[in-house]
Amino acid sequence: MADIRTLADLEGQPHANVFPDTEPKTVRLTLEEGEAVPSHTHPGRDIVLYLVEGTVELELGEDTHEVSAGDVARFDGERDISPRALEASTALIVLAPRPEE
Repeated sequence: MADIRTLADLEGQPHANVFPDTEPKTVRLTLEEGEAVPSHTHPGRDIVLYLVEGTVELELGEDTHEVSAGDVARFDGERDISPRALEASTALIVLAPRPEE
């Protein structure tokens, strides 16, 4: 069985769960130009952010990265994270539980 969704049809702003109550947690993030998500963490998760459209300034701890449409960023959810849209932007974010070591 396949569960197929379009990002545009998901409800919720700025975050929308793509496949609610399933792992890995997958969300669509939409930000208007200048809009930002306050600094936060996702302990115990590895994160992949795929920027579908727009440009985002991604603060990861002390580092800042400019991410453009088509770019994929992978990082540790233990770090402080704060994306800010330099233009209207949409990202698909996967928050995967970190395997037990």
